[in-house]
Amino acid sequence: MRMRRFAMSRLEEWKADENRLPMIIRGARQVGKTWLMKEFGRTHFEKCAYINFERNKRMQQLFSGDFHVDRILQGLAIESGVEIEPENTLIILDEVQEVPAALQSLKYFAEDERHAYYILAAGSLLGIAMHEGTSFPVGKVDNMDLYPLSFTEFLCATGNEGLYRLLEQCDFEMVTNFKDRFIDLLKNYYYVGGMPAAVNAYAKDGNLKNVRRVQQRLISDYEQDFSKHAPREVIPRIQMVWDGIPSQLAKENKKFIYSVLREGARAKDFELAIQWLIDCGLCHKVGRVKKGAVPLKAYQDIPAFKLYLVDVGLLAAMADLDPKTLLKGNDIFVEFKGALTEQYVCQQIYAQLDTVPYYWSAEASSGEVDFVLQHSGNIIPLEVKAEENLNAKSLKNFVAASGLPYGVRTSMSDYREQEKLINVPLYAITTLWFVCDRRITD
Repeated sequence: MRMRRFAMSRLEEWKADENRLPMIIRGARQVGKTWLMKEFGRTHFEKCAYINFERNKRMQQLFSGDFHVDRILQGLAIESGVEIEPENTLIILDEVQEVPAALQSLKYFAEDERHAYYILAAGSLLGIAMHEGTSFPVGKVDNMDLYPLSFTEFLCATGNEGLYRLLEQCDFEMVTNFKDRFIDLLKNYYYVGGMPAAVNAYAKDGNLKNVRRVQQRLISDYEQDFSKHAPREVIPRIQMVWDGIPSQLAKENKKFIYSVLREGARAKDFELAIQWLIDCGLCHKVGRVKKGAVPLKAYQDIPAFKLYLVDVGLLAAMADLDPKTLLKGNDIFVEFKGALTEQYVCQQIYAQLDTVPYYWSAEASSGEVDFVLQHSGNIIPLEVKAEENLNAKSLKNFVAASGLPYGVRTSMSDYREQEKLINVPLYAITTLWFVCDRRITD
């Protein structure tokens, strides 16, 4: 399967920028960073010098000396076996967090006035490395986050480019005509998720048992990373947080509760563990806001948050969701109390809408809006419904109380616009900004 990653267009923009800086690609292990960099080198450059820093003593020694660019380039050329010519060679530094001095050296490449080098660097634990005192080249690098395949990338990977184009064109009449196919594929995406190895296994023959084996192996690899890279005293708490995420999301109120992990547990007991999982890209922390106003960050209630996994398929695997559930109509969307659906939406927000989500809950009642987003200076409240549920009491109350022109509900119902409410199908959530921009224009 030849995978299509929309992040490739971001790299193409970066290459075309005459003022480019070295680019750091961040993301969890196995989300496809290495593949993306190598594929970009193969398709967009005459030559590609790839160097992996993991357990590489030669690179540790190379970067233990001075940061003279010509000396480092000579070493990289010898290591990669590629003669590096700045104007036509992509330099890839993989697992660069293993040699923190290599990160620091990017500053000197950025400041070299002779050439605008093409340098991509990536690492699965870069976030953790940055929190351990590494001299990070602030202002001297670009950054890009890579996530598991989004639902639209999943459509392309499974031979459904035509359906992807309907979403891209925001042709909602045609989208509705093919809603059954979208729903079937969305069910499969809930189970398979977007980890490239799982998507490859599914695209090969559709065998969901093979997909689950891949997911279980990924989960095992992540848990081994805990013991390899985390501080020894924090490892048990990291495992408790990790294991507890499915049960946290299964609650009707999905706010993270420390006592669910251990009776009497407090925030200070688990703050480092949660931050570790966030820094290595395995979790998304979605904070609560006290009101819906710009900027959302100013109204964040710091102690209150929800914790989602990086991938919906991994959540399904950790919850041991049976493949047979997929054959029971819409049962998958009510199983697990909507946790899969919220996880899915959260994942698409990060991967394709490129914004930081928050959520809102009332102080003295059960009212809650699943996600609150900021887009083009506007507040967009987003309520997630797992089925074709058209009730939106909390959303309507929030819209009225915040003085907003409208709110958005995403559900299995068809696209429709009402006076104060827009329904966007779950499978078309990536059209959200188009819908909102059009509503503002109208």
